[in-house]
Amino acid sequence: MRVYRLLTLAAVISCAHGSASDTTSWLTYNNSYDSQRFSPLKHIDTSNVGSLNEICELQLGGPAPFQAGPVVIGDTLFLTLRHVTVAVNATDCTVRWSHAHEMAGKPVAQVNRGVAYHDGRVFRATNDGALLALDASSGKQQWIARVKRWGPGEFLSAAPIAWRNLVFIGTAGGDFGIRGRIIAFSASTGKQLWTFHTIPLGTEPGADSWKKPGSAAIGGGGVWSSFTLHPDKAELFVSVANPSPNFASGDRPGDNLYTDSVVVLDARTGKLKWHYQVTKNDGLDYDLAAAPMLYTSSRGHRRVAAASKNGYLYVIDRSSHELIFKTPVTTVTGDASRRPTAKPELFCPGPAGGVEWNGPAFDAAHGTIIVGSVDNCMQIKTGPAEYKPGELYLGTAVLLTGDEAASGWLTAIDSEDGHVVWKNHLSSPVVAAVTVTAGGLAFTGDSNGNFLALDSRTGEVLRSIQTGGQMAGGIVSYAVAGKQYVAAASGNLSDATYGVAGKPKLMILSLTKDDASPRISSLAIPPTPEDRDRIVRGATLFGQYCSACHGPSGEGRSGPALRGVSGQPGHPGVAEAIKRPPGRVMPTLYPDPLSQDDVLDVASYVGSLPLH
Repeated sequence: MRVYRLLTLAAVISCAHGSASDTTSWLTYNNSYDSQRFSPLKHIDTSNVGSLNEICELQLGGPAPFQAGPVVIGDTLFLTLRHVTVAVNATDCTVRWSHAHEMAGKPVAQVNRGVAYHDGRVFRATNDGALLALDASSGKQQWIARVKRWGPGEFLSAAPIAWRNLVFIGTAGGDFGIRGRIIAFSASTGKQLWTFHTIPLGTEPGADSWKKPGSAAIGGGGVWSSFTLHPDKAELFVSVANPSPNFASGDRPGDNLYTDSVVVLDARTGKLKWHYQVTKNDGLDYDLAAAPMLYTSSRGHRRVAAASKNGYLYVIDRSSHELIFKTPVTTVTGDASRRPTAKPELFCPGPAGGVEWNGPAFDAAHGTIIVGSVDNCMQIKTGPAEYKPGELYLGTAVLLTGDEAASGWLTAIDSEDGHVVWKNHLSSPVVAAVTVTAGGLAFTGDSNGNFLALDSRTGEVLRSIQTGGQMAGGIVSYAVAGKQYVAAASGNLSDATYGVAGKPKLMILSLTKDDASPRISSLAIPPTPEDRDRIVRGATLFGQYCSACHGPSGEGRSGPALRGVSGQPGHPGVAEAIKRPPGRVMPTLYPDPLSQDDVLDVASYVGSLPLH
C-alpha cells in the first residue's frame, strides 16, 4: 500500500457528514439505492444549458481503461482508475489525496468502476481480488480484505455499495470460467459476512438447471457493475452476467441459472428471495451487465427495470415476479433462441452490443425510462470449448465484425406500458451513463467523445461538447454552495473501445458567462507491473518494426513523429492505427507478425513517450 501526493486539508472535508437525505451530492454509483440516476437539481435547465461549459479538468495519466462513476459527498468527488483512488475538490478539480494499491501479481483485467461511501470511509475493489477501505478525509488505508479466488480468471471490477455497516461486491470473470459470487463484508472491520454463489451447485436452489455434470463449477455468472437496494425490505438486486463457455451453449444444457438474471437477495443474510432470468441457456454472451433500476408506476405497482446486452429493456413486477413488458433499445434481429453454429452467421446485437455496464435512468416528470445502447452486429461461428484455468473460455472460433460500423441509441420508453416515446440514433455507441435532472435534461456521452445534454422530454440534443476521448464512465450532477455542477469521465481504452480512445480525465462543468479556458491540472499515475512489462516489450517490438520510419524514440523520420500522439484529441489510437493502417503508406503488421498482445505492447510504449 502506498499513499502519494497526500495534501493537508484545511478542515475535515464535508463528506464526513454525507447522508441518504442529501439531495445535493451524488451518493452512490447510481446516486440512490434505487439506481434511478436522477438529480433533483434544476438550476441548469433547458433554457440555459447552452451556457454549460467545462470549468476544469483533471488529467489522469496515459491511455488506460477508465469506466468509473464518480461519487460526490459534500464538496469532494471520489473516483477510481485501475489501481488508484482519487479524492478531488468538486468545484475546481484540485487533488485532495490519492492512493495507489500495489497489485499482488498480474491482474486478469484493468477495469474499475468506482467507490462506495459509508460513515467516513470510501470502499473500492481491485483487479487482484481485494476490497479496500480508505479514510475519506486522508486516503489512508484502514483495512484490506482479500477475496479467496475461485479460479485464476476471477477479479473484482464492480463499484460496491454500502448500507447499514455492510459493503456488497461481486466477482467478475465469467468469460474465464469462474463460479460467480456476491459477497458482503463488515464496513467497519472488513470481515466477510456472507456469500451467495450465482452458479448453484449440489442442493442449492437452481442447481438442477445445469444438466451436464461439472458444467456449473466453471459456469461463469460474473458481476460487471454496481447493485441496487430496497432499504425498507432489505432487498439487494443484482444483475448477473453470461454463462461460460460463452458461445458453446450445447456444452452446458439447461437454463443455466442464475446467469443473465436479476437476482434478489436478503441483504442481511445473502439468502435468495427471487429471481428473473431474461435469457435461458445463453449462447451469445448476452449479459445482464448493468444495475437494475427500481420505480413505482402511477398506479402504485412496484417494478424493476433491467437492460441487457441482448438489446431489450425488461420491466418486471416486484410482487408477482412476472414480466410486464420488454422493449428493444437497439437493432435486434432473429429469435433470442438462435445459437451459433459451425457456419458464420450474423447476430444483432453482437456480443459487444446492447446495453453495457451503465443501465437505465428514470425521468419521473415525464414517466419515461431512458436507456443508452450500442448498435453493433457481429458474425459468429462456434469452435472448441476447452477449459484451461486462467484462459478465456469462449467456445468460438471466429467473431467477425458485421458490415455496419457500430453506432448508438438513446431511447425513452413509457414506464407504464413500454412503448417508445422518443429515440435518438447517434453515429457512435452510447456506453456512458445517462443522468436525468429536475431541470428537464438528460446528460450522457458517446464513444466519439461527445458530451451531450438532451431535452429529456423530446430527446433533442441541446448541447454537445467534444471531450477528446471515449465516454464510457459516469456522468453525475451535484451542488456545492448552491451552485450546480456536472462531472463526467472521458477517455477509455479497453476491449470494448469504440471511436476515439483518448486519455483518462475528469471534467467538471457548470454555467459560465463565456467560453473561458478551463483550469487544467494533472495527476501522475504510477504504472502497474504489467504496464512496465508492456512498455519494455513494446520498446523492443517498436525497435524491430517501427523505428525505421518513426525514429528510434518516436521522433519521426519518413513516418510522422509519435511523441505525445496518443493523447491528441481525434487520434484513432496507436493500437487501432497498427491494426487498421491509415492510408496506403504504413505496412500491415497485424495479425502477423504482430499479435493482439504485441499491438498493445507497442501502443503502451508509444503512450509512454514524452512529448519532447
